Amino acid sequence: MTANGWIQIGAFLVAVLALTKPLGVFMARVFNREWTFLDPVMRPVERLVYRLTGVDEQREMRWTQYTIAMMLFTGVSMLLLYFMERFQKWLPLNPQHLPNVPPDLALNTAVSFTTNTNWQAYTPETTMSYLTQMAGLAYHNFASAAVGIVLTIAVVRGIARHETDTLGNFWVHMTRCFLWVELPVCLVGSLFLVSQGVIQKLKPYTTVQLVEPQTVQTTGPDKKPMTQVVREQVIAQGPTASQEVIKEFGTNGGGFFNANSAHPFENPTPLSNFIELVLIFAIGSSLTYTLGRMTGSRWHGWAVWAAMALLFLAGVTVAYWAEARGNPLFAGVNQQASALAPGGNMEGKEVRFGVVNSALWATVTTDTSCGAVNSMHDSYTPLGGLVLLTDIMLGEVVFGGVGSGLYSMIVFVVVAVFIAGLMVGRTPEYLGKKIESYDVKMAMLSVLVMALVIPAFSAVSSVTKPGIAAITNPGPHGLSQILYAYSEAVGNNGSAFAGLNSNTLWYNTSTAVAMFLGRFFMVIPVLGMAGNLARKKITPPSAGTFPVTGPLFTTLLVSTILIVGALTFFPALSLGPILEHLLMLAGKTF
Repeated sequence: MTANGWIQIGAFLVAVLALTKPLGVFMARVFNREWTFLDPVMRPVERLVYRLTGVDEQREMRWTQYTIAMMLFTGVSMLLLYFMERFQKWLPLNPQHLPNVPPDLALNTAVSFTTNTNWQAYTPETTMSYLTQMAGLAYHNFASAAVGIVLTIAVVRGIARHETDTLGNFWVHMTRCFLWVELPVCLVGSLFLVSQGVIQKLKPYTTVQLVEPQTVQTTGPDKKPMTQVVREQVIAQGPTASQEVIKEFGTNGGGFFNANSAHPFENPTPLSNFIELVLIFAIGSSLTYTLGRMTGSRWHGWAVWAAMALLFLAGVTVAYWAEARGNPLFAGVNQQASALAPGGNMEGKEVRFGVVNSALWATVTTDTSCGAVNSMHDSYTPLGGLVLLTDIMLGEVVFGGVGSGLYSMIVFVVVAVFIAGLMVGRTPEYLGKKIESYDVKMAMLSVLVMALVIPAFSAVSSVTKPGIAAITNPGPHGLSQILYAYSEAVGNNGSAFAGLNSNTLWYNTSTAVAMFLGRFFMVIPVLGMAGNLARKKITPPSAGTFPVTGPLFTTLLVSTILIVGALTFFPALSLGPILEHLLMLAGKTF
């Protein structure tokens, strides 16, 4: 750990903080339908969209109608992507003549990109055509991110409104999110990335002759080993810059290349790396200010932001320390095990990013539901991997995915307020609304999704042949690979330990189910809670009202998150990364 490393982490957090208020104000104005500087351009387009689709922009929806509209939109979009993958061989913009995607992989990918997970159990540049990448995957990068944002807006409206049964119009919110929030940022950001060296082209891949031919060992048609001389290499290229910004800004994570943001065609310079990092946190951070502005309690928004920031700093500190320390066994047999490994743990990391930017990116991408990587998480030290697993298992409430992070945090806010009410023997209140049994039940239903699905699927995979066959490392690291796969699926993260051979019928099917449950079975109870809050009357604060705007509330909120996470997942983590760390100190690695 160096001063330079901490300066870079500090500069990143300052940039995110500086962006929080202006972007938060802008989103509040967009969804409250107040005037913005983009209105002269976007408002005519918006009206045209409503005329073409028959949407009544004045009609509002109850929470059940809002949920049905969201599910219909998601279901149709998912089916379109599935069929695009299954028929891509005969569709245009396929210069490499890539075959159709197998059924189980197509299903997994369709669910993955629809749920904002963007888990890729395949090599993108050798599996997906340009059309599938652009009209299928990139479209879902926009759509799934927009769904997350508008669901949060609906939840915030439920908190802010009183004595009403409507939360707004799903179709209006989606349209405004596309036109005002996502498209302008992605247009400007894509041009910026092109200036940094990110490629954008539709020509076929380039075949080049190697300066030094390579001799490799392969397997022949008869399954016997054979030697082959490689004299040329195919360099994959394509429409990358247009997908890269929404990949980060929408916390999607699915890249054009298998190496994702470690690939120089996606993330070529330190400046592009910094900007992409800020984009990942931008919406999740700014929505906290949107919450404060729309509910009329700006300090509450900042208190929630402070809780997220504290959890982020704790995570990045441990991850940076663990990776900078490296594997103590590499220090030499004649040195003490606590000695630092020279240069830290550079396995699986790009030299141009180093330990600090790799650990920072890994923490940021698992704090959110992004899943983009600029280093390989499977190569992290046990404690470094523990941080990444924990970030996801806590519900990715540390700024979180676009929208999903905030509505997941609101669930913990309701639980924390309920606990505070029990402490003082009063009916708990949240911003003037009494928290009753229905609200707590809906919140706990949302929390229980991760608590049930991750351990269940992980347990089955760790004792069955299809699950075990995909593990590339024995012992506790193999269990960590399985835990990570289902944690990122349920948490809609999409990153991976990258050591699990997950492109199998079992993992494609089971993770698809986990992704679907993690997205919709978590948000539907939250929408139900929001609908119930919107119907309530405002109760004036009294001497017994627990304030949700100061350091005490922030401390209680952080404690609630950690306690719930520890009680739920500590036993599994003890058998995975914690045990692996203890064995590493004892001289055994995996």
